Amino acid sequence: MAASRLPPVTLTLRQFMRRQQVLLLYRKILQAIRQVPNESDRRYLKDWARDEFKRNKSATEEDTIRMMITQGNMQLKELEKTLALAKS
Repeated sequence: MAASRLPPVTLTLRQFMRRQQVLLLYRKILQAIRQVPNESDRRYLKDWARDEFKRNKSATEEDTIRMMITQGNMQLKELEKTLALAKS
């Protein structure tokens, strides 16, 4: 039988919503990284994003998670601005 991707514990509604926010942020970051023209930079950024999310995977405190989501969104906006400047 294949291993389940579901968490071993049932999440509360608040935890479920935070999880969805984190996954959405991760997807948006990866989408932005795909627009980086240089292959080595793209690979570096993808590895960086993966490592950051893995490193913080075990965070459970609500305030800490909320702060990390805010920081991630700020970094995403900065990346998007940089890409927009590079295209112009």
